Amino acid sequence: MSLLPVAEAQARLLDSATPIHRVESVPLDAAEGRVLARDLAARLTQPPFDASAMDGYALRFEDAAPPGSELQVIGASAAGHAFDGAVGKGEAVRIFTGAPVPAGADSVLLQEDAERLEGDRIRTTYPLRKGQHIRPRGQDFLLDEVVLPAGTVMDFTRLTVAAAMNHSVLDVYRRPLVAVLATGDELVAPGSAPGPSQIVASNTFGIAALARNAGAHVLDLGIVPDDSDEITAAIGRAQAAKADIVVTLGGASVGDHDLVQATMISAGMKLDFWRIAMRPGKPLMVGSLGDIHVLGLPGNPVSSLVCGLLFLEPLIRKLASLPPVKREGIARAAIPFAANDQRQDYVRATLTRADDGGWLAEPFSKQDSSMMKVFSRADCLIVRPPHAPELEAGESCPIMLLRPE
Repeated sequence: MSLLPVAEAQARLLDSATPIHRVESVPLDAAEGRVLARDLAARLTQPPFDASAMDGYALRFEDAAPPGSELQVIGASAAGHAFDGAVGKGEAVRIFTGAPVPAGADSVLLQEDAERLEGDRIRTTYPLRKGQHIRPRGQDFLLDEVVLPAGTVMDFTRLTVAAAMNHSVLDVYRRPLVAVLATGDELVAPGSAPGPSQIVASNTFGIAALARNAGAHVLDLGIVPDDSDEITAAIGRAQAAKADIVVTLGGASVGDHDLVQATMISAGMKLDFWRIAMRPGKPLMVGSLGDIHVLGLPGNPVSSLVCGLLFLEPLIRKLASLPPVKREGIARAAIPFAANDQRQDYVRATLTRADDGGWLAEPFSKQDSSMMKVFSRADCLIVRPPHAPELEAGESCPIMLLRPE
């Protein structure tokens, strides 16, 4: 099987994915980042009454013009404590921000625009505009008004308005469930004492974090050795949990100890493609096991995470009805690059601002796919397309942001 271009591989994967439209109800404080499954309409009118926008005096406009008019203060209206009465000719009510405007009043005079006199009287000292500093009833939204349509991604502003509309529970689409399985006789869990020929498994944690950040729940299937029966049992656990995606880490190639692909096919997986024209990350496996999407990621940590960014993140976000993360950008290369071969390169680099405000991307001198320290210090990946010509220092190049703002 020939190497598949990255863009074609991404398109084939995403074309096979259908958003999950099963609905669940969650408390408002658990709805951040979730996607509304139904239109959200207001359960009340906001504000529910004409309210003062400032501290001052509620009065009739005709009594306050021109400046120098004197009025009798007959009471007060505070938030949660409305004035029980009406404002008549030549009268005013002391009012505070958020308080109901009493009947009869049509304007609010700022407190600093009034001179206090003896006998609970005031004198206006500044011109007033009719209706000034009053928030009319329903200015924000009305009862039964659809404020947040289905498909809205809930963030801090939308959670605030949902609460103001008197909703405590929201109907949202279910998050995709991603089951992550690490394979390999050489792997031990972090915190263990590796034996001879063993290494600490790290990919699971990065891939799980990437999946959660993309909008998924994660089921950790743990580490299994290079044993077909144990791999099959782990996949069975993912099926029992009704996972939407199974991600395997390592063992997806066709070496003597790479059992994942053959075991998955024996379990009923339909292989779509594997081996992508990219570096790092060539031995990527994509298939389906019934309704479950299967992604077999390379074992090398950098390869695994680059493939996770390119394939797992967009797959999760499509299943979750979330918009793609905007990682693409343009920078100028800090050093020259030789012409590229038939594989698309993803080169770890740091970003600095040039004098003109543009980005300058400087690659690390070592790019081995096992070097996680370099990846942790990188800001972006410089993308070198297949057969790209030589690139001079200072020329523009596409980049993929690792931490989009």
